[in-house]
Amino acid sequence: MIPAKSYAAYSQSTPLAPYAFDRRNLRPDDVHIKIHYCGVCHSDLHQVRDEWGGAKYPMVPGHEIVGEVVAVGPAVTKFAVGNRVGVGVMVDSCCSCPSCDRQMEQYCDEGMTGTYNSYERDGVGITQGGYSSDIVVKERFVVSIAQHLDIASVAPLLCAGITTYSPLRYAGVSAGMRVGVIGLGGLGHMGVKFAASFGAEVTVISTSPEKEADAQRLGAHRFLLSTSKEEVKKHAGYFDVLLDTISANHDYTDFVRMLSLEGKLLVVGLPIEAPRIAPGALISKRRSIIGSMIGGMKETQEMLDYCAEKNIVSDVEVIPVQYINDAYERMLRSDVKYRFVIDLSTL
Repeated sequence: MIPAKSYAAYSQSTPLAPYAFDRRNLRPDDVHIKIHYCGVCHSDLHQVRDEWGGAKYPMVPGHEIVGEVVAVGPAVTKFAVGNRVGVGVMVDSCCSCPSCDRQMEQYCDEGMTGTYNSYERDGVGITQGGYSSDIVVKERFVVSIAQHLDIASVAPLLCAGITTYSPLRYAGVSAGMRVGVIGLGGLGHMGVKFAASFGAEVTVISTSPEKEADAQRLGAHRFLLSTSKEEVKKHAGYFDVLLDTISANHDYTDFVRMLSLEGKLLVVGLPIEAPRIAPGALISKRRSIIGSMIGGMKETQEMLDYCAEKNIVSDVEVIPVQYINDAYERMLRSDVKYRFVIDLSTL
């Protein structure tokens, strides 16, 4: 077995604390990665506090993992010792259903295996995530990272990056289209960067007027204050695509009414309560609401290659692992621009 150090949640109500455990020995198609950095996703907080149910303790969170290959199994062909690599939200799937055959493993018919808080495919072990020193992952679920990108700033691309890249690509966002990004946080700031790089006219839609300057710095062309009924009404039928990154409970209706004919509302935020929508807002212009969950492994590598070409990374604040509980509290207050990333050398 491979010894690992980590920070883990021991219950839904106690702070994360040091935890030592063992990773599995390498199987033929496994890659052993020494973790350098791991991003902190809002879903880590939901899982740790069991807000979605099904929490398994002790739990090592983290699914925005970057590091270096230190060993490979004998059947591995894509990676070698010393390679810069990443691991995202999933570490396995059935690899044989129609979704997996289309290289969209996140939609596996049997359910993907999450990087942490999931049962392994054998039904015995529990996956543990990236707030740790080491991880062992099947080759199919490992991606390459370009040498010239700042590796700490790459980490959030493994979740926040692909979560916004995939739906924008699916919606065919391109030059001349009008795209609104709803919410300017960890997801939203990546949505702005990608949509702007695709050539779209980008508008940040936010309840916080103080975010306008940052929206422009990130590449947005316009800013819309969603608490202004006048501004919302003025933009009725304006947008071709809206990317909804909001995790708080909210009504979709006003946003849908801002869509043009056959416009698309792309939902990547995860409110706790079921969303609300007036059906008339949908049928009046054949608008649609489309959900999207991360991306498959092929698309994730495509996204990372695109980021390498365009020099796109996340805006991050690097923290020692001992600061993680304070980081969670700050994250609840939206007091981060725009993603915490843990330096695992501090373990």
